[in-house]
Order: sequence, then structure tokens, then C-alpha cells
Amino acid sequence: MNSGKSKFWKIPLIILCLLIGIVAWLGFGEQGLIHLYRTEMERQAHMDKIRRLAEENQDLLKEIDRLRTDMKYVESVARRQLNLIKENEVIYRFETEEGGSSGLSSATVTGIEQADERVKPEREVFRNGKIK
Repeated sequence: MNSGKSKFWKIPLIILCLLIGIVAWLGFGEQGLIHLYRTEMERQAHMDKIRRLAEENQDLLKEIDRLRTDMKYVESVARRQLNLIKENEVIYRFETEEGGSSGLSSATVTGIEQADERVKPEREVFRNGKIK
């Protein structure tokens, strides 16, 4: 009678061990669920990067179109990036609280105030009121 009970427990125990092995292989194996989850996260990250790059491309295409068609925009870009000024314009640079040459902000004066021949076209005005 005792041997019948042990045979009865051996079969479910063997099946349980096999199931545990199969579940572990499905979860942690080379092509398992954890690998699938990580791959999906990587795919989502790449999709987000593609979306951001597509938006950036659209912005750049709009800027290219604007540079080709809008001359006022071309002028503003040239003024900002190349520090260009119009004829008879004076640029005043003000020192900010941080100090130093990196802390300069500038303002452009046009029209009424024209550059005098004796004065350089660019002046630096510091907080204490001195003009350089």
C-alpha cells in the first residue's frame, strides 16, 4: 500500500518539475519574456527618437523655406548670428551683473541717432556709466 502512494506522488512531482523548468525557460531563456520586454522597451525608445528627429526635420525644412523666401528673416538671422549691423547704426553693449566680456548684452540704435565720424560705430557702456 505504501508503494502505491509513492508512485502516486512521483508522477505529479515529475510533472511539476517539468513545468517549473518550462516556465523558467520561457521567462529567462535567450528568447524569453524578459528579453521580449527589454526589446519592446528599446523599440519604444527608438520610436520616440524617430518621432523627435522627424519633428526636428520639419522645423529645419520650415526654416530653410523661410530663409529662401523671407528676406527680413534672413536679415534678422544675419544680425543675430554674424553680428552684422546696418549703415549708420550704433551698437551699445551693456555689462551685466556677472561681469566680464561674456556677460555683455547689446542694444542697437537706428534712424535718428546716426554714427558720428569721430566715434567708433560700436561702444561698450558699463554700469558705472563709462563708455569704452
